[in-house]
Amino acid sequence: MFLIVWFALQSEVWKKGFDWRIFSATFGTLRWDWLALGALLALATYYGRALRWAVLIRPVKPHPAMRNLLSATVIGFTAITLLGRPGEFVRPYLISAKEQVPFSSQLAAWMLERIYDLLVALLVFGFALSQVRQSGIQAGPRLAWVLEAGGWFVAVTALTTLVILLLIRHYSESMKNRLLAALGFLSPERFAKVERLVTAFVQGVESTRNRKSVLLLTGYTVLEWVVIAACTYCVMKAFGSAVQFGWIDVLIFLGFGSFGALIQIPGVGGGVQVVSVLILTELFSLPFEVAASVAVTIWIITFVIVVPIGIVFALHEGVHWSRLRQVGREVAS
Repeated sequence: MFLIVWFALQSEVWKKGFDWRIFSATFGTLRWDWLALGALLALATYYGRALRWAVLIRPVKPHPAMRNLLSATVIGFTAITLLGRPGEFVRPYLISAKEQVPFSSQLAAWMLERIYDLLVALLVFGFALSQVRQSGIQAGPRLAWVLEAGGWFVAVTALTTLVILLLIRHYSESMKNRLLAALGFLSPERFAKVERLVTAFVQGVESTRNRKSVLLLTGYTVLEWVVIAACTYCVMKAFGSAVQFGWIDVLIFLGFGSFGALIQIPGVGGGVQVVSVLILTELFSLPFEVAASVAVTIWIITFVIVVPIGIVFALHEGVHWSRLRQVGREVAS
């Protein structure tokens, strides 16, 4: 909510007057059947992520326990909501502890997961960009530059990401040998420690060498984004006539939202809620109050709804949040 208020303070809308009655009335018209379906789909994405991680962990643990992966995923995303960026590393830390595999191998799995998500996000953004240009939508001044630079961004980022994947798949072993050779000046004890870390990291990316694993990772990633799109569609339908979105509109919203999450928009910055409001007002011309209510609802459904479940899981398993915060900060730094 504070991000919505912050964005309003930076815009002309606040000077003209933010109508809190419209903002609250929009919530009063919500269709709870669509919202409940959206919430179920949002929760389903966590199981999908656990399935994908089961493929990523195979090189070091061929038969992981899905219960452990699901629990770590739910607690991990709860940590992201509560702790911010350091919470990103809670999930690989918990999985490494539960499955008794090296932490560095799970950091490698996390990196691969992000790469696959990035590729699909770029695909969605590229589609959104083409649809906006074909429709002749006039973007507001804060988004006009996206239409100009978006194509170059997609091309350069996609090419870079594919090169990284190819290097990981075909040259990870040779890169490991070269790195260890360059570190030969270290003392035997330190070299042994570094060698274990590098070996575990290389093991963590071994899933990219298996064609079946690559197909599974691609399939699970595409399915994940299909469910995310369906969840977003349900949330938009929950607002009835206030937000008349079709599937193409949802994909445009997701595409530009993914772009905004990757790039700090000049004069706006990051934040899912801020980016969502910006897209809804400047691209779809929704009233600011309606856009704010939609952004808050999407944030609750996609991020906050898992928090109570994650807290229950953490309490049941005796997880200490102070320890998770410390781990996240250590890795992030």
